[in-house]
Amino acid sequence: MPASTSKPSTKQIDRRRRRHPRYRADFVVTVSHLLGNHYQKLVGHCRDLSEAGIGILLAVELNAGEVGGLSFSLPGSALRWEVRAVVRYRRGYHYGFEFLSLTGEQQSSLNSYFNGQEPMD
Repeated sequence: MPASTSKPSTKQIDRRRRRHPRYRADFVVTVSHLLGNHYQKLVGHCRDLSEAGIGILLAVELNAGEVGGLSFSLPGSALRWEVRAVVRYRRGYHYGFEFLSLTGEQQSSLNSYFNGQEPMD
């Protein structure tokens, strides 16, 4: 019986490709997460933002999959955001949070904030 002669695919998959472009951002974010039997509030700093999530510098140990509350205001806006998000990745003290749900007003505010800005990647 002849051995299979199928060749592996030579097509490269770009695993770094994102669903939504990221934009540079610079503002304070308060992160609330459950620690034991109480919530801990931590102050972090937003480094990048997209339609789906936010990159935050945070001096704490969080694990991928942890859910927390984020509180922030976009630069130039008086609207205070309160959103739930899940940690998707960590590199050092830089965490990537994915928004779990945004209101129509929040989505509209994000789109306005991104208008005229250059994506990072």
